[in-house]
Amino acid sequence: MVKLTVIVPFFNVQQFVPDALRSLRANARSDFEFLLMDDGSTDRTPELLEQGVGSLPGARIIRRDHTGVASLRNAGIDAAKGTYLTFLDGDDWMAPGYLPQLVRAMEELDVDFIRTDHVQCTGSTRNIIRAPYGRRGQRLDPRATILPADRPTLVDYPYSWAGAYHRRIVDEGLLHFPEHLRTAEDRPWIWRLHREAKSCAVLGLLGVYYRRGVASSLTQIGDIRQLDFVRSFDQVIAEITADRDAELYLPKAVRTYCAIIAHHLDNIDRFEPVLARKLKAISAAALNRLPHDVLTDALDSMDLERSVKIRRLRWRVPVRTDGLDADPYPELSPAARRTAASASPAAGAGAGAAKPEDDDDPDATDNGSAVA
Repeated sequence: MVKLTVIVPFFNVQQFVPDALRSLRANARSDFEFLLMDDGSTDRTPELLEQGVGSLPGARIIRRDHTGVASLRNAGIDAAKGTYLTFLDGDDWMAPGYLPQLVRAMEELDVDFIRTDHVQCTGSTRNIIRAPYGRRGQRLDPRATILPADRPTLVDYPYSWAGAYHRRIVDEGLLHFPEHLRTAEDRPWIWRLHREAKSCAVLGLLGVYYRRGVASSLTQIGDIRQLDFVRSFDQVIAEITADRDAELYLPKAVRTYCAIIAHHLDNIDRFEPVLARKLKAISAAALNRLPHDVLTDALDSMDLERSVKIRRLRWRVPVRTDGLDADPYPELSPAARRTAASASPAAGAGAGAAKPEDDDDPDATDNGSAVA
């Protein structure tokens, strides 16, 4: 029986493949499997995987056309045989003995998922990044870890590789990623996990070494894929609006949305002028889709610099945003789409006048954990 499946996406990371494979060998066990997912790489990545797979017990290579990290992870989830699952990015690595400790914790705590700390590596600099929750090694209600709205919490820590997941939440449809998003696909994913899973735990366990600032990372490139953060957070807002505790959770989601918009505005110079204009246009339209009162409260509670930036954008005259889907919620069911639309100014009530998944917000616990 396979105890643990490790899903590792690779795309044109030839310089990092040896480190990743070496770290997996230092964690191998007879009941572990390693799915090496090649996303149509065009460099030496496929060759290096072929060379390394023979010396990594339980490893197999799965090749696909270039479809993106969400689709690749989903393919790995579908192919996984393990009782537990975890992830690693192909340009990162793990400490020796980390995976056995992770499995032991899953067995002892018997939770749906576990979150762990990680080490952020920028060049030769190492920083320990803590999962933003104080109680460690205890069984928790995932919904109870979403708030407060004004501080980083576990929904602001969306790294799939920082933890492990029980197969039962795969069977319940909670572990797959939204494939229509080219970046920030982990935001709807982490919110769904915390809203719908039944149990979780946080461990003070360090084992994943995450490379930040890789030149090929989407966070380093100002292209149109970065703008998918709007679709991502629109989906988060729509799904929370349909949640039984929407009144509690919407302030948190709206505040985070505003912080991410402000972050992208702070870094607008990395975009070409046409995309910079598009960023402002779709961000202004997004703000006007949010519940007016919740947005006003969120802005009132933010720091002055970012609050002013968002307020100015909020009243921007809407312009065309060619190249984006006319339907902002193509991935939602009709019922969820109607719920999302009810938060729009057009609805009347409440109306007002990257690595692929990283948002790279410097003011948060880590990149991607912005809460303003």
